[in-house]
Amino acid sequence: MKLIRYGQPGQEKPGVILHDQHYDTSAFGEDYNEAFFANDGLARLAQFVKENEGQLPQIPAGERLGPPVARPSKLLCIGLNYADHARETGATPPPEPVLFMKSTTAYVGPFDDLIIPKNSVKTDWEVELAVIIGKKASYVEEADAHECIAGYALHNDVSEREFQLERSGTWDKGKGCDTFAPVGPFLATPDEIGDVDNLRLWLSVNGQMMQDGTTANLIFKIPFLISYLSQFMTLLPGDIISTGTPAGVGLGMKPPVYLKPGDVVELGIDGLGTSRQTVKAYAAH
Repeated sequence: MKLIRYGQPGQEKPGVILHDQHYDTSAFGEDYNEAFFANDGLARLAQFVKENEGQLPQIPAGERLGPPVARPSKLLCIGLNYADHARETGATPPPEPVLFMKSTTAYVGPFDDLIIPKNSVKTDWEVELAVIIGKKASYVEEADAHECIAGYALHNDVSEREFQLERSGTWDKGKGCDTFAPVGPFLATPDEIGDVDNLRLWLSVNGQMMQDGTTANLIFKIPFLISYLSQFMTLLPGDIISTGTPAGVGLGMKPPVYLKPGDVVELGIDGLGTSRQTVKAYAAH
């Protein structure tokens, strides 16, 4: 299945994609949130869709897509998880996964504007494969990790490099700015994806290809990441783990290249669709 959420920010309704058409599943009565995933929601939704396939209302073209999971408890991100990206940033591939977190206020839809933060001069892009957790997970064995996966989604791990690397402390302050976590357009359940360890992921800025990689080059694979993270904190249904980015970020270019107002960022992953963000300057509300 492919799950979507649509409508205005904070008022999204649930839906599904069937035969490349978007359908409303509000009659199912649940948003795609922690309780939904925790209570076997995917199986129940599949049954609902099967029973109602001919009667589901079609979502009008042009409706905004929100992120495919209602606001998760955590957005966990893995840094330096592709050797080529580590090299381009001058970092040594880490002996254990590098963990940072993005704020839930960074979490937006796949076609929402990307807002450059106030006083930012080094806003950068990172295409990533995101994993959505399907059930509560603590101290999970790597061999059992696949049972914890609800699905996968496309994520742009937007980063402000000065805030991240030059303002002392951890990376989080350069990762959690508003609009810095566009996710979607949809959540694809694992049966929709072929070999998750061999997916092409790419990103372009103003039509120029910047990143073109494959998940085959992940240093730490998804089952290991789920097991590893669950040693430090309980993963809750709906939580999102972003697995890292391949080479081609602005920071790694010589000289570095960063986003400016008017730029258009487009990205995609095999089987997970594409997203597009227009870059805008911060404006006080």
